[in-house]
Amino acid sequence: EEEEEEEEDLDVDPILEHYSLSHHGGVNRIRVMPQQPSIVSTWSDAGTVNLYNIESILATLNGSPKKNLLSSSKDPFFVYSGHSTEGYAMDWSKVTEGNLATGDCDGSIHIWNLASSSTSKTWTNSSFNVTPTYSTPTTNAETPPSIEDIQWSPTESTVLATGECGGYVRIYDTRCSGRPMLSTDVTEGSGVDVNVIAWNGLVSNLLASGADDGTFSVWDLRNFQSSASSSSPPPLARFTAHKKPITSLEWHPTDESMIVVSDEDGTYVYDLSIEEDEDVKDDSGGEGLPPQLLFVHCGSTSTKEVHWHPQVVSCLVTTSLSGFSAFIPSNL
Repeated sequence: EEEEEEEEDLDVDPILEHYSLSHHGGVNRIRVMPQQPSIVSTWSDAGTVNLYNIESILATLNGSPKKNLLSSSKDPFFVYSGHSTEGYAMDWSKVTEGNLATGDCDGSIHIWNLASSSTSKTWTNSSFNVTPTYSTPTTNAETPPSIEDIQWSPTESTVLATGECGGYVRIYDTRCSGRPMLSTDVTEGSGVDVNVIAWNGLVSNLLASGADDGTFSVWDLRNFQSSASSSSPPPLARFTAHKKPITSLEWHPTDESMIVVSDEDGTYVYDLSIEEDEDVKDDSGGEGLPPQLLFVHCGSTSTKEVHWHPQVVSCLVTTSLSGFSAFIPSNL
């Protein structure tokens, strides 16, 4: 009887409950504070950084009385207009609760700290300073490159990485304001924009970068040079099978060698622990495909972001022009 009931449940269409919030301008990027999932930050194409508290919404979706939603505010509890233009780079620190980094298309990086009192977790506007605690300076001598992506170190509270237009990945320490500690051209001098970066949470010296020409690479940060050096280290791995710009990268949360990559054509899962066997010939017709490529999902149009599900191992979620998708690769 139990088996029959389970089979009947499989035929039921899934229901996705949701709640919508108004937002001024298009949403360039959205991120959730890892320590407090009720705090959501957005980058608006109107040039503002917005913070929302969705605690009552989450409570309602989890089965609390609907009246919680009626009393909750649909507006952001904090809006920052200090950036000179819009941006896409945004990341919450996994080490220091409340640390938020934002980067804009004019090359500025702002670091924020959201702090609550020892007795209360109620977040208010007064928790923020109007002036960012740290920002990169600009000079009239050169135009700073656009900050396309930004990632906090998974182990260091003051260290972050940026992917920039012009082909550079830079490592900053907020204790040394305004200048990168490490810098390297990850595009072999082509000057192609670095769209996205991903810091490995299990092996903290590994960083992946994805470029506008469809190339994605894996780097050992121990080989990076100081910002004053003109030489660039070779990558640990470089993949050039993609023909469209790389739009998203994320390392697997529990497998240090697995990474998911998206471009405008689809979503791809790689296992970097697989080594190429020169004695084995590929008769499948997959010319130019690396042996590390495990799975390809092409059911979406113009995929923009891909993430591993934090609880369901090997489950992936994507956002694209054609919608929201969740799937588990059949061979993982």
